[in-house]
Amino acid sequence: MSDKFVGKWKLTDSDNFNDYMKEVGVGMLARTGAAAVKPVLEFVVDGDNWKMTSTSTFTTWVCEFKIGEPKEQKTADGRTLMSTFTFTDGKLVEEQKKISEKDKDSHIERYIDGDGKMVITCESGGVKAVRKYEKM
Repeated sequence: MSDKFVGKWKLTDSDNFNDYMKEVGVGMLARTGAAAVKPVLEFVVDGDNWKMTSTSTFTTWVCEFKIGEPKEQKTADGRTLMSTFTFTDGKLVEEQKKISEKDKDSHIERYIDGDGKMVITCESGGVKAVRKYEKM
């Protein structure tokens, strides 16, 4: 299951991501910067250990996790949340639970579609964004 995610992926399409970022509390400056870049997302798997790295002109963000194990994670915009990754119906699903009352929960799904693209859906508070990546 993990093999299909491994490798580098380039953002090709983003729909409603600014509204999603606004919903979860990302500031205007960070949202403007995020809208201007096309990050490269890389997945590396070593046994049970996963590493997801997002690299853009402005920043590099790293998320390391094990499937099924809750772990405190810092998001690319600096929020700290409790994340748990699972596989459900061929999708890598991430549940982000707020730690601070000012933050919001998110549900993120990553999967490979029939065209070989990685599709990432992000949902919070009724706002949904869809981002698509092509393998490099």
